[in-house]
Amino acid sequence: MKILMLACSQNGYRLMQKVSNNWIKNDGEIEIICKVKCSRLPEISMQQSVSGCVEEWFEKVDGIVFFAATGIAVRSIAPCIRHKALDPAVVVVDESGKFSISLLSGHMGGANELAERMASFCGAIPVITTATDRERRFAVDDYARRHDLAVTDWKMAKELAVSVLEGESIGLYIDRYIKKADYLETFPEEVKVYDDQAASETKRDADISASEAEDERIQKGMQISYRRSVKPRFAATLYLVPRQFVVGIGCRRGTSLEQLREAVEWCLAEENIRPEAVCAVASIDLKKDEPGLLCYCEQENLPFVTFSAEELKMIPGDYGESAFVEQVTGVSNVCERSAVAEAGGELICRKKVYDGVTVAVAVKG
Repeated sequence: MKILMLACSQNGYRLMQKVSNNWIKNDGEIEIICKVKCSRLPEISMQQSVSGCVEEWFEKVDGIVFFAATGIAVRSIAPCIRHKALDPAVVVVDESGKFSISLLSGHMGGANELAERMASFCGAIPVITTATDRERRFAVDDYARRHDLAVTDWKMAKELAVSVLEGESIGLYIDRYIKKADYLETFPEEVKVYDDQAASETKRDADISASEAEDERIQKGMQISYRRSVKPRFAATLYLVPRQFVVGIGCRRGTSLEQLREAVEWCLAEENIRPEAVCAVASIDLKKDEPGLLCYCEQENLPFVTFSAEELKMIPGDYGESAFVEQVTGVSNVCERSAVAEAGGELICRKKVYDGVTVAVAVKG
């Protein structure tokens, strides 16, 4: 996790140092970038404006913590805000450490959790205003964040939240191809979990009948599935997609963005995999500066990971071989090996070739 911290006064700076030191001490995996904008601290005050700093880091960090007034934070982040599914968590801690305010992306970005963490470090009162938290009800987007699930329809997610707040029950169905235990938790009474994974094949693929739905009085719900073609389990269904697939890609130098996009989409469609289920793209390090690949990953908001030929050779397994590819890259197969290397799991789709682009898919281990 990467966090940007900003202080705009001497007191704010001291509090920021205290919090960052305590956090780093207790969490070896956290990366904290501390910035100061204060005329009374000229030796460490940054040259750029607070707004400029926020603009530089907004899309590069998981969270931003302001040790300043809320107004400063609001004006700084306003031009950068995109969508709750994309924005980082933003928290404001007043310079005296009395309040820790969840300001932006409370659920999906994790700002509510971050506000509580900041409060624990400096003895502040966490201020969280999201309705489901205030009413202590189930929040779809918070559940999705905790389990790394992509939300496919934010309008429907809002409808489910409204239903919960109005005292209605909603359903949860986990597709039989999904490891159920990964997504079960202690649900509140308003969430009804459906389980037909032990039923017959015919029963598994059947819709919940009208009588069953009537008996349960559940008309709206969530369905966890990575499949494109899947029957809805509720009259109004929100699909939550596990991000569990890595796409390995091999291509010629200069391959266009359009060629790459079409190849990946064709492969995923052939395998009945939703595009939201992809968590990363992998290739050989010879492609680390490939414009088309970089642009594709940026547009899809996906990390792009590369491996050396020697690293790919070390990946155990049975892969397709190409003498030409080995002559050019130093390894006989790029897409399959790189997908498995990043996923740390199993190859579920062997090399497919589309318009000169090779694509393979592996599931995370």
